[in-house]
Amino acid sequence: MGILRKSSTSGDVPKCHCALYVGESQKKRFVVPVSYLNQPSFQDLLAQAEEEFGFDHPIGGLTIHCKEDVFIDLTTRLGRL
Repeated sequence: MGILRKSSTSGDVPKCHCALYVGESQKKRFVVPVSYLNQPSFQDLLAQAEEEFGFDHPIGGLTIHCKEDVFIDLTTRLGRL
């Protein structure tokens, strides 16, 4: 399984990965394996973000409004599966 990575440019998303913007006020871009999207805990986080903020993503990418450390903790646990 791929490792969670912070990413700064839009052209560096490897095959079978997706870019996400994470944070409460200031968003940071992360690249994660698409396999994370099938994990129930990740789906719960996405559903929570959708319920609170909808699908309006002004940055242009999928945005998850949560604390960065919560996201990193979740993806670190998923990387161990």
